[in-house]
Amino acid sequence: MRFDVSDYETRKAGVPHEIFLTNLIGNHILMAIAAGGVAGSFPWVMAIIPVISFGLLGYSLWRARRSRQRDPWFVMCHWQVSARRSRLFILVLLGLVGIAVAAWAAHVYGGVMKEAAIALAIGIGLLPVMVTVLVLILVESDALHQAHQGKLPGWVFERFPNPEAKVISDHPEVAA
Repeated sequence: MRFDVSDYETRKAGVPHEIFLTNLIGNHILMAIAAGGVAGSFPWVMAIIPVISFGLLGYSLWRARRSRQRDPWFVMCHWQVSARRSRLFILVLLGLVGIAVAAWAAHVYGGVMKEAAIALAIGIGLLPVMVTVLVLILVESDALHQAHQGKLPGWVFERFPNPEAKVISDHPEVAA
């Protein structure tokens, strides 16, 4: 759905998506490549990626909760869209952590070879995270575009109705 909102609101509505995309592209892709280059001599440098990620995701969830009281309706709705995807990404990352811990425990306590434990952690844990990152980049890029166009997905309008919102176009959006 497309709404009649000010330029100020469309710019502010793009902020949560920009934060999320910065985490996905800047942190999970670019920082991971840079940290991977020095991980051979200093492997703990890779720990900065989840620390930054959980920090940004936590901020997005906190800010989305706060936006319900302080932001205009359209901006608040886009914070909620970003928060929903942040929760999904947190679950995926926690799944990776759980699989990595299970692989480590299998190596240390179960007698599984180190290489098999690494393959388990990468194959079952890391690959789904990489696919999720790529899908979320596409979805969030579209959400950023929708924010700048004054659009909202239909599920958001149903969950956070606003009788005072001026609908310009009532065509249902494809975005989730």
